[in-house]
Amino acid sequence: MIKSTQHGSHYSALLLVILFTGAGSCWAKESRGDDLPEARPESVGMSSQRLAKIDGVIQYGLSRGRMPGCLIMVGRNGKIVFHKAYGRRRIEPSPEPMTRDTIFDMASLTKPIATATSIMKLIEEGKVELDARVAKYIPEFAANGKQDITIKQLLTHVGGLIPDNSIRDYDHGVEEAFQRIYKLKTYVEPGTKFVYTDVGFIVLADVVKRVAGKNVHEYSQQHVFGPLGMTETGYLPRADLRARAATTQQREGRWMRGEVHDPRAFRLKGIAGHAGLFSSSRDLAKYADMMLRGGNRQGVTILKPETVELMALRVDVGRGFRALGWDSKSGYSSNRGDLMSDRAFGHGGFTGTSLWMDPAEQLFVLFLSNRVHPDGKGSMNDLAGRVGTIAGSAIISPQAKRQQHKPIRNVLAGIDVLERNKFAQIAKKRVGLITNHTGRNIDGQWTFRLFHESPTVNLVSVFTPEHGLEGKLDIANISDSNDKETGLKIHSLYGKSRTPSAESMKEIDVLVFDIQDIGTRFYTYISTMGNAMKAAAEHNVKFVVLDRPNPIGGIDVEGPVLDEGSQSFVGFHRIPVRHGMTAGELAMMIKAELKLKLDLDVIRVEGWRRSDFWDATGLTWINPSPNMRSLTQALLYPGIGLIETTNVSVGRGTDTPFEIIGAPWIDGRKLAKTLNRANLSGVRFVPIRFTPESSKHKGDECGGVNFIIADRKRFHPLRTGIELARVLKQLYPETWNTKSLNRLLSSKKTLDGIQQGKSTDALQAAWQAELDEFRGRRKAFMLYD
Repeated sequence: MIKSTQHGSHYSALLLVILFTGAGSCWAKESRGDDLPEARPESVGMSSQRLAKIDGVIQYGLSRGRMPGCLIMVGRNGKIVFHKAYGRRRIEPSPEPMTRDTIFDMASLTKPIATATSIMKLIEEGKVELDARVAKYIPEFAANGKQDITIKQLLTHVGGLIPDNSIRDYDHGVEEAFQRIYKLKTYVEPGTKFVYTDVGFIVLADVVKRVAGKNVHEYSQQHVFGPLGMTETGYLPRADLRARAATTQQREGRWMRGEVHDPRAFRLKGIAGHAGLFSSSRDLAKYADMMLRGGNRQGVTILKPETVELMALRVDVGRGFRALGWDSKSGYSSNRGDLMSDRAFGHGGFTGTSLWMDPAEQLFVLFLSNRVHPDGKGSMNDLAGRVGTIAGSAIISPQAKRQQHKPIRNVLAGIDVLERNKFAQIAKKRVGLITNHTGRNIDGQWTFRLFHESPTVNLVSVFTPEHGLEGKLDIANISDSNDKETGLKIHSLYGKSRTPSAESMKEIDVLVFDIQDIGTRFYTYISTMGNAMKAAAEHNVKFVVLDRPNPIGGIDVEGPVLDEGSQSFVGFHRIPVRHGMTAGELAMMIKAELKLKLDLDVIRVEGWRRSDFWDATGLTWINPSPNMRSLTQALLYPGIGLIETTNVSVGRGTDTPFEIIGAPWIDGRKLAKTLNRANLSGVRFVPIRFTPESSKHKGDECGGVNFIIADRKRFHPLRTGIELARVLKQLYPETWNTKSLNRLLSSKKTLDGIQQGKSTDALQAAWQAELDEFRGRRKAFMLYD
């Protein structure tokens, strides 16, 4: 079944150099020594006998004129186990057999392989933001209602753009074509509906050009295809590649061979975001191998593993699931194998191409044809799907289940770094310490006791936030006290005053903050820090933050930014609900934006990365407050916590606060059914009944739902919380009391939208501009990668 090839691994790898040949064409020099090796299927846990069934499927397709010919490749664990050419790559004007080195017009496979990969590379470099508005990079795109469309929406085809604009828009050259595209009106309301669109990827390619200063052809060659040794991949193929390209249809009396089939891409001079890429099976194998290996192949890193993971994650688009640039399982997935896992992602192309990759099994399946030759009546998607299913069934030794979580890091919190440095930053100074039970070193020793026992630290007084020093008090007013063991004065910052007094500030030279935050705007520990910073600035006292990781990660930013004028103790600064920052980073932002004349020092965390959740740190979880008892609850809190100012129980008085909500008047089954119908990413809703032992609805049996986070990386707490609010308003318009809903939400625009019954997509779109602005603001204060 496996035949030898003239371009095998016998040739030594040549140095890859980018050169220009012809009008606007740049390609890597020949280098074939890095092709994937061919191997017997059994060597990678697959069955030769089962793979042989592919022959029958293809012969069936050929006999019925589905395509003149095709090329099939199956790879697993970095090896090619099936690679066969069938039929012809050309019938008219003269027949030619299909060969394994045939070059194909990739058509819409251009979208993920060239355009989306380039966009992800720019995101990784910090030059493009996934949730940023497209108009940030192309200002004229904002015309006619397109101002809030985001990069992510275009990648997932929910940007509201028309599938294809008029071909006449391309009659007067490339520049005029883009001007007409940017004047287009939206086809549907952005963010509300999946509409597969070539126009969106034409726009994305221009984002690449605007940001990188190179068109998508040049950029993808330099940053993707060239480094991977994909010498037969790119736009505007060389003459030698055109000579062995599969023929498609006729244009202006000539047969298209090595000339882009798509009419809009042709009129864009062959370089477009939606079509125009050409490639070979062996080159595509290199790309697939890179993606399945987490962005790295043979020591060449194209994308970071986190970027590949983000690119391949399922995104709920209402009519199934897409990924960023890729398909996952939607109405366009008939070319997907039935036995592929939920992690599989792929795409097809109009000319008869399909590539699917399944990270769970380290499997890729490639189907390349010119089904449009000669008369455009061919069809191959169902054949490609059957080939993918056979490949899945041929796996006789499934991959050992891989650990999905990141490796545990050896993270040191700010206190650990300070202790290691023998408290040098505060030595011989009169120290005031703002802390509670979460202020501990890696060995579990309380910071205030470490300070008290250190011969180099003169600890004068302790200040405590909401819930007190031990984090157990759940009362509205906490009094000052003295620590019985040390005799230290404990000043409550959650009593009659929530700011250190002038008298207490006279006693100290430096005020240290060491409390674990949970990454949500209305969690009051950050407000305590902000108030203390103001007092320190007023009294010329140095302020030191012993930083700690954000337990729910430092990448995702969600929700509306606090309205100007709505600042309060549950909303100290104008940041979104989920801010993705550490206490130290927030302290830097607060100092700069409030223009505080403050000597601020942040003792950084060591070993933490922004993509890490708490369970990747190796640090001990300590309940930061009485009703915050797990990482799951912390992740739910930004969304579910918004609801607790209404007449709904959020689970206080139960064992699972913030994991459940309910009220005596809620029909749990009806609520769960409605919420599940929304197909929110990464979460499911289970109807329950519960009786709180304290707090809201104490002693009353409540109907409600239990939130099940099925996929933490795809879960968006703010979207969940807003959808919950919208559904409660829809189902219980007279019973659900929203009078105090804005207390924590602090966004009049969002509140009004909920009251008016607007969709969750529309509500999110309304806060997108301010969220983009916040992302720009926070960049200057980000201390961690």
